[in-house]
Amino acid sequence: MEPKETIAEYFQRYGRGFPQAGQVAAYRIEDVPAPAQFPHVRRDFYKIKLLCGAKGVLSYANKRVEVQGSALIFANPLKPFSWELTSGQATGFACLFTEEFITGHLRTASVAGSPLFRAGGTPVLFPPPEVETRLHSLFELILAELQSSYAHKYELLRNYLQIILHESLKLTHDAPTASSPAATQLCARFLELLDRQFPLASPQQPLLLRNANEFAQQLAVHTNHLNKAVQAATGRPTTAHIAERLAEEAKALLRHSNWSVADIGYGLGFGHTSNFNTFFRRHVGQPPQQYRRQPLLLS
Repeated sequence: MEPKETIAEYFQRYGRGFPQAGQVAAYRIEDVPAPAQFPHVRRDFYKIKLLCGAKGVLSYANKRVEVQGSALIFANPLKPFSWELTSGQATGFACLFTEEFITGHLRTASVAGSPLFRAGGTPVLFPPPEVETRLHSLFELILAELQSSYAHKYELLRNYLQIILHESLKLTHDAPTASSPAATQLCARFLELLDRQFPLASPQQPLLLRNANEFAQQLAVHTNHLNKAVQAATGRPTTAHIAERLAEEAKALLRHSNWSVADIGYGLGFGHTSNFNTFFRRHVGQPPQQYRRQPLLLS
C-alpha cells in the first residue's frame, strides 16, 4: 500500500516550506503559488479551507457543487475531492491537522457525529457574510499563533479550531441537537472505535468489529441501547455508519493498494468475494474492478 502523505510532505510537495509543527499547520491561499493539479494521495491529516471570492466547481463522491462567493470545505484523509477554479483568483485560508492533534480535545460527540468530516457527509458549506467575517478572524488568529513563542500555543490553537468547527456545525441542517449527554458520549465512543480500525494494514489482519452487536459487546452495552444512542446523536443508524466506513475504506484500498479484490473483501470481513462485490455495488454504484479502473480524482 502507498504510504500516507504527512503535513510536512504536503508542504514540501508544493514548495511551501515545512510547518513548525508536525500535527497542525495553516497558510493563506493567496500567499502560495497554486499548482496546475493536485494529485490525490492518501493522507494522514484533515483539512479545512475557507475560500473567499471564489468561483469554481467542487467535486467529491461523484457529486459536483457550484461555488460562487465563499465556501467552507472539509476534507478527511479518505475523502478525495477536486477543486476547479473557473474564474478569478480565490483567497482565503487552509488549516491542516492530524488525528493526534484533535484527540481528547476536539473529538466531542457533536463533532465526531457531525456531517463535516464523516464519510458520506457534507464537505462544503456556504457561510453568510457575518459568519465568514468571524471565520476570517479565527484563521488570522491561528496564523499569528503558529508564529508565536507562547508556551501553550497549541492548546490555544485547539481552542480556535474548535470554535471554527462549532461555527461550521451551526450552519448545518442535520447537526444533532436533541440527544442526551449519555447518548452523545456513547456515540462518540462508538465512532472512535469504528475509526480506530482503519486504515487496514494487511489483508491477513481482517477487521475485528463489523456489526452493531460486536461494537456493543466491545462497549459493554446492549445492542439496542447502542443503536438508540447513535440514532439520537447523529440521526442515522449504527449500520449506516459502519457500512459507509467500510465502503470508504474499500474505495481507498482499490485506489491506493495493489491488494486483489478478494484480499480487500477478506480484510473488510467478507467471507466471500461475491458478498463484497454485492456490498460495494450497492453502496458505490459500480463493481470494485470498474471503480479501480477509473482515473483518480484530483485534490
